[in-house]
Amino acid sequence: MIQPVPAAQEFFWDDLLEFIEERRVIPIVGAELLTVPDGNGGEITLLGLLAQKLAERLHVGIEDYTGDDALHQVVCRHLQTGGRREEIYPRLRTLLKDLAPPVPPALRQLARIRHFNLYVTTTFDSLLAQALDEERFGGAPKTSSLAYAPSHHQDLPPDARLAATPTVFHLLGRTSAAPDYVITEEDTLEFFSAMHLEAKRPNVLLDELKSSHLLLLGTTFPDWLARFFIRIVKNGRLSLQRDELEIIADRRMHEDRSLVLFLRNFSYHTQIFDQGSATNFVQELSARYHERHPATAVQPSPEVGLDLRAGLGAAAEPAMKPGSVFLSYASQDAPAVKQLRDALEAAGIEVWFDQRRLEGGDDFDREIKRNIRGCSLFLPVISATTQARHEGYFRLEWTLAAERAKLIAETIPFIIPVVIDLVNEAEALVPERFQHVQWTRLPAGSATPEFVERMVKLVRDHRKRERGLL
Repeated sequence: MIQPVPAAQEFFWDDLLEFIEERRVIPIVGAELLTVPDGNGGEITLLGLLAQKLAERLHVGIEDYTGDDALHQVVCRHLQTGGRREEIYPRLRTLLKDLAPPVPPALRQLARIRHFNLYVTTTFDSLLAQALDEERFGGAPKTSSLAYAPSHHQDLPPDARLAATPTVFHLLGRTSAAPDYVITEEDTLEFFSAMHLEAKRPNVLLDELKSSHLLLLGTTFPDWLARFFIRIVKNGRLSLQRDELEIIADRRMHEDRSLVLFLRNFSYHTQIFDQGSATNFVQELSARYHERHPATAVQPSPEVGLDLRAGLGAAAEPAMKPGSVFLSYASQDAPAVKQLRDALEAAGIEVWFDQRRLEGGDDFDREIKRNIRGCSLFLPVISATTQARHEGYFRLEWTLAAERAKLIAETIPFIIPVVIDLVNEAEALVPERFQHVQWTRLPAGSATPEFVERMVKLVRDHRKRERGLL
């Protein structure tokens, strides 16, 4: 039975954050989160502002620009005065470019949740991709932006979830001069009708939505569309048992008694957040996420300003956050290790490894001991280079990790050896403890999806043990 979700229910937030850390949650972002300054010291939704400006340019009168269907109403008034539907789309595109609205704070908060790598948006603007580029890549255009339309049914790449950069999928089209994005209710009908056709179905995207927990954040869907949308993405009768949840944080939807009644009786795995707006939900989620992952709030993108083993005089390495994954490697293997690190960080795993050529000494020894004592998993990178080098600080790291492993139950994984080239396991120059665990071969440091998924699970299990939940 559907339950309203008060913020005080800690178990709800803990479960949601666990699902997010497992990368099993897809946020579906809607117009309610897109608020911009109204010019009078207040805020207005971007769609409301666009409706107001479009009405002015089309010379049509409309009294209410604040409704969720404001753009639809403007287009209807334009058609009633003899205007053509096709001329709306290029004008709206030009208008959006002229306005150049700032990125709303709620989108920035979502962009900072690094365990999200796939976002779906029901709006036609590029603000979500802009937020991701600015928050994760210093403004560099790294985010992949895809858009569906009945005339060119683009689909999601199969590996989007584990890609090194995030993806934004525009479910209802993206601004263009052609009528390839949703403005009116008729557009909405055409888009969802096309998705239902086998030849135009975005199969990969819909399969991802079906098998994931969904966060519907301010989509402002009317009753009929909310029911139809959930039915399409779940691809089955809503009253049937399923493992995945839909969490709705949407002012319009939680105030619709008819919709809530329907979901309560026929969609048992749908939950409604009724403690405020979608913006309130995102603020609460962001605060709780960064409480568990404080480093992600300030951590630079792995692609910005990072020089592996940069040499003497490089900037000081920040202290390792407890519970990070410790990568131990020979400096000559840095290019392969960079690939491995990028894959783990793209999955939301916090990774630490020394980026300097440090001189030995008591301070360094203490730092290494502290970090190995505090890490969740230790990944020694074994290679032809480590075979050839009989001395090196990686050997000190390996010895310390092997000593710590003696204090850990054999049923709990801690050392995960990774082999990046042709090394015979039986002849490897490694501590004896390394031979007691399963090795993983990742040629040139190229992490497989199966390896990344295993690492995500192991890190999650470590966190549960730390909290006494496992």
